[in-house]
Amino acid sequence: MRKSILEFPRQFEFEPVIANADKFRRSPHVIVCGMGGSHLAGDFLNPIEPEINLRVWSDYGLPPVPEDELQDSLIIVSSYSGNTEETLDAYRAARERGLSLAAVAVGGKLLELAKKDGVPYVQLPDTGIQPRMALGFSLRAMLALIGDQDGLQGTRGLAQDLPAEVLESEGRDLAKWLKNYVPVVYASDSNRSLAYYWKITLNETGKIPAFYNVLPELNHNEMNGFDVKSGSRPLAQNFAFIFLSDTDDHPLVQKRMAILKSMYQDRKLPVRTIPLVGQTKYHKLFTSVLLAIWTAFCVAEQYGLEPEQVPMVEEFKRLVTTDR
Repeated sequence: MRKSILEFPRQFEFEPVIANADKFRRSPHVIVCGMGGSHLAGDFLNPIEPEINLRVWSDYGLPPVPEDELQDSLIIVSSYSGNTEETLDAYRAARERGLSLAAVAVGGKLLELAKKDGVPYVQLPDTGIQPRMALGFSLRAMLALIGDQDGLQGTRGLAQDLPAEVLESEGRDLAKWLKNYVPVVYASDSNRSLAYYWKITLNETGKIPAFYNVLPELNHNEMNGFDVKSGSRPLAQNFAFIFLSDTDDHPLVQKRMAILKSMYQDRKLPVRTIPLVGQTKYHKLFTSVLLAIWTAFCVAEQYGLEPEQVPMVEEFKRLVTTDR
């Protein structure tokens, strides 16, 4: 997996091609249907490209929106393997209703259906990596489908600009700091998708419990659970907090983050602030993504765990299939 991390920036060299382009039509609204790592590109596009009317749907079927909005939407069904049960269900639902539809996958049943049905699709490179690690490929595919030429141009340079090797030592240091703690990742609401990525990467790659939340909302509820008292200290002392700070955040959110950090430290809770740094929004985002991956990889390593595969997910899929 270390090789996959070091080669992550090269994903931004991928030049997506829309097959069956003569049947492809863009729409004012975009709905990305996908599960796990396959919807992450849509999550990231929301705050970076706010002018795009984009909704992410992670469930069976299609989201419960008015019919006229569905008819005015491009449905992008994304499944890295091409065999995700919920995404295939969304594909069939969109086909039955005659909606504008496009698929993103490496292969599998989804691409089989798209080819048979003449549905536009972008085929991702089959490099054998896990979906959560294919974020550069899937983001470039999404940008092509929504017609964002500026986004395609802006991400192409990341192949040379992302400091993949340099971030390893920082990730290793952070992993050591997290040893024997359950991480909780905090960010602004505009960086919600990034905090979520940190959380799921620590789950899938690090193989440990991890959680996330956003400010200012958590100042009205969650932080009360960490107002450490003698009776609750055995619970609270198991957590360590990662604050993703961003100079582009609302000034009052930055103020809240600084105050909350001080309050947690006064209660003897471990806190580490990680500034988001980069030359552009995409550079800032994916520098943090790479740090999250390195941290999770080193977390797994220090616990003696295998970082790449997700055996519990595979076990669950088998049980779901067997149960039918």
